[in-house]
Formats: sequence, structure tokens, C-alpha cells
Amino acid sequence: MIDIKEHCLTELLINSAARYPDRISYMEKENGVYQSYTYTQILDKMYTVATALIKRGFEAGERVALLSNNSIRWALVDYACQATGIVDVPIYPTLLTDKVEFILKDSGARCVFVQNKEQLDKVLSIATNEIPVELIVTFDNETASDKRVITFDEFIKEGDPYDKDAVHKRMDAVKILDMATIIYTSGTTGIPKGVMLSHQNFLHNVTSALNRIDTERHEIFMSFLPLSHVYERMFGHYFAQKIGSTIAFAESIDALSENIKEVRPTIMASVPRLYEKINARIMDGVEQSPPLKQKIFFWALKVGKEVVNNYTSIGKKPSGLLAIKFAIADKLIFSKLKAAMGGRLKLFISGGGTLKADIGEFFNAAGLQILEGYGLTETSPVICVNEMDHFKFGYVGPPLDEVEVKIAEDGEILTRGKHVMMGYYNDPAATKEAIDADGWFHTGDIGELDEDGFLKITDRKKDVFKTSNGKMITPLPIENELKSSKYIEQAVVIGNARKFCSAIIVAAEEPLQKFAKQNGIDLSTAELCQHPKIQELFQSEIDQINHHLARYETIKKFILKAEPF
Repeated sequence: MIDIKEHCLTELLINSAARYPDRISYMEKENGVYQSYTYTQILDKMYTVATALIKRGFEAGERVALLSNNSIRWALVDYACQATGIVDVPIYPTLLTDKVEFILKDSGARCVFVQNKEQLDKVLSIATNEIPVELIVTFDNETASDKRVITFDEFIKEGDPYDKDAVHKRMDAVKILDMATIIYTSGTTGIPKGVMLSHQNFLHNVTSALNRIDTERHEIFMSFLPLSHVYERMFGHYFAQKIGSTIAFAESIDALSENIKEVRPTIMASVPRLYEKINARIMDGVEQSPPLKQKIFFWALKVGKEVVNNYTSIGKKPSGLLAIKFAIADKLIFSKLKAAMGGRLKLFISGGGTLKADIGEFFNAAGLQILEGYGLTETSPVICVNEMDHFKFGYVGPPLDEVEVKIAEDGEILTRGKHVMMGYYNDPAATKEAIDADGWFHTGDIGELDEDGFLKITDRKKDVFKTSNGKMITPLPIENELKSSKYIEQAVVIGNARKFCSAIIVAAEEPLQKFAKQNGIDLSTAELCQHPKIQELFQSEIDQINHHLARYETIKKFILKAEPF
């Protein structure tokens, strides 16, 4: 049975601060340099923010929104809300104004913490009588003539000196089954749905994931996926704090490579596309290297794959000649790949999409372990994840402890347990549709369980279609094959009620421009997509991929686009 020690998410911070008061809790760039803050410093700041919320009259159960990129201030507000029983509502800063308007109106948030002027302007443009926002706090201390706007510095002054007793009185009243947050996801109709998650949802996920992912008690997490997303929030925020780790915020996705070298993290969570891009960049460099270096690289990769598939994937270590060969491969090749990623990275977590088996095998062969998992916002998020000493490529692992998974007659993955959401906010009909009378949450994904209980995702239920010839097509594996090309950024396979499958393809700009320059073509990416030479290139890529598909799955026509979906 999972033994959850906490009843409130803020206890994750409080307990780690008690155990590791002087350990670095967060790192963040300020004026171009990473600044570090200890657990004690962060805890003191959290008490100050929580006291300010209490003095402002925010009661337990009220909603407070966060419209910001990742930052220490985001984390402080989150923990302060959890401590005082306030329900926070994270909003992606990339959302357009109409979506922000819907979320603020639906959630009833009367306070919004915003990152900068851009987000402030969004809120001010929609904060009318229908959306009664009473307080807007700017993280970057942007000011405005509107009396509802104050800076974060002004806000925390209201909580200084902090009232620890008042905060703990509020926290003692928080029950583990109380709602902690509402996370809005894009619904199938385009209208966001508010997923209600409790303290128990997150705490169960954190505790059971800790039983699966055996880490040291002091890791350095590189955080760059948005905290507005449940995946980063659980793993790169709550899980990291549970084990007393350091969380370093990347400046942006563009600065990630540089930030990794500066921070030298040990763990990082990402989506499959990042790993695909890293792999493509490495392989592109190999292609440009002299024949001897290429030969050494592929020899090393072959050795690494032999070690992974026959030993480390089942918890064993190689010995004898193979161990010697792997040590040589590591010295000549793999150590250089690790050095480019800071030299300390030992674990990647992959979620939010399907990781191609060959990508997982590549990184694991190089000694950079990737553990693929699976989950949804509605499941807090993790349902399954591979084990560090028992993993299978192409599978998302067995269910976490106390998480039930079964496959319905139509192939849909169903799950039940303490990880399943409370429901959709203000939408009982959608809740009833998603969670049946027996408590099973219907994921909308199609999958299968093998003899060891490992889950494999094959497609989204709503994406499966039938051609006019009566053939059932699961597009996800085909799309993943297409995206294995370094020239393809995104792909969508269509063909419902048609004679054959077609694809809408988004070109990968960087490798496409490189190919164009090598062939004396100087055009924009949009113009390149219409160029005959580029059309030939993509047809050639698709022809190669078609060889790996059943005849009825092959792509007969394609449209090439420059702009991502």
C-alpha cells in the first residue's frame, strides 16, 4: 500500500526544508547569471506570499490564476495557495486572449498573477464585469494606472513580516481530498475543460513514482516544460521537491542547450520531440564526419545496444569482453555525447507523446537512460512508467503501484485509482462521460498489455479511421515513421472513407534550409515547400518509409507546409 506522508502539497517543501535547510532549492537566471536559493530562503518567501494572500482576504476554495512562464515566483504562489487552501489555476502564457477570457470566467478567479506587460495587457483587456478580477500582480513588477494592478514586490510587502501560525492554521484545515488546482485542457470541441485535481491526486502520483524511479536524494532537475502542464508540475516541481533536489529553470527552449551546460543537470523531463531533435542533430554530425569516425561511432552504438538489450534493460551489468568493449565505446564516443549535455545527465523522462523505440534504444545505448511513461492531465498525470532496471522500448511500462489499468473490448485504455481526477469543473456531464459508474476513467487512447503487464500505446481512439476499401488505419505509428525523417517536423495521416492514405507534413526548417543551401537554392521555408527539388526530396523520404508499411498504410499523396499546426 502506498504510504503518503503528507496531506497538503506544501508539506513537500516544508519537509525538505527541515531536512536540507541549506541545500539549493531553486536556480534562476537574473541579469544573465544563475542565482541560487536555499530551501530555507524559499520557505520563508512562501510564508510571506501565503500571509499576503490571507491578509488580502482570500479564503480556502477560492481560485487564483497564474499566467506566466516558469519561475521561482510561480512556484512560490503555487505553494502559498496550497498551504492556504486556495485553488490555483495555471494558464499557458501562449494562449490567445479568448481562451484566457474563458478560463478566467469559468474558474471565477478574482486574482491573477501575470508574468509581464504582454500578459497584463491580456488580462486588462478582458477584466470586465463578466470577469470580476479584483487583483492583478505582476511578477516582473510592471506597473499600470489601473488600481487593480500591483507589483509582486508590493504584494509580498503586505505579507512581511509573515505570520507562520496563521499559515499553518490554514494548512491544518486542508484535507488531502480537497481540490488543489484546476488545469484547463483543450477539449475536443475546442472549448477548454477544467480538470480538478486534489492534493491526494498529486501526492499519490509523487509517492508511487518515487517507488518506481530510484533517484538519489539530491538531483539537479532542468525545468523547461511549462509548469502550467501537469507533467512538468508533478515531476519537475513536486517530485523534485519531495526528494530535496535542486530545480533549475531554463530561460527558454532556445537557450536550453546553453543552460544545460551552465547548470549541468542530472535529470530532465521532456517530450519525445526533443529527443528526436537531439538524435537527428547527432546523426547529422556523424554523417558529416570522416569515414573512420563514422565507423567507430556505429561500432560503439552496436556495442551499446548489445549491452542495453541483453543486460541493463533487465537489471544486469555486462561482464567480460563486452564490458571492456563498452568501456572503450564510452571513452571514444559516449562520454563526448554526455559532455555536450553537461556531463552529469543520467536520466531522461519522456512523456506527453509516443517515443519511437529506436530513439529510446539510441540514448540508452549511449548510457543516457530514457524512461518512457504515459498519462494524462486527468490522471495527475502518470499511469505507467518503465522501471530503471526493467524497461522495454516501445512500451510505456507497467502501471504505478495502486493504479489499475485494463483494456476495454474496443481497445481503449481504462484506468482506476487515487490518481484519477475529481472531475471536470462546472461540467458534470463531461465528468460522467469520462468516468463510468465503476470509477474507470476512459483515456481515449488505444493500447495493449503484454504478458509482463507492460502497456503499449497504439493510437488515439478518435483518430482511428477506415478507408473506403474497409481497411482500419491507426495513424499514430505511421505518423511516427514519417517523423523519423530529419526533414519532417510534424505529420498527420488522413484517409477516412478515402481510397488511400495521405499526409499533411510540416517541414523541419533547419535541416531543410541546410539541404537547400547545399543545392544552391536560396528561398524562404514556405517557398521551399513548393520547390520541385524539395518535393522530390520529400517524396524520396516517404518512399523509403513506405517500404516499412503495409500496402494499405502507404502514403500515396502529401501536402508540404512550413507552419506548424
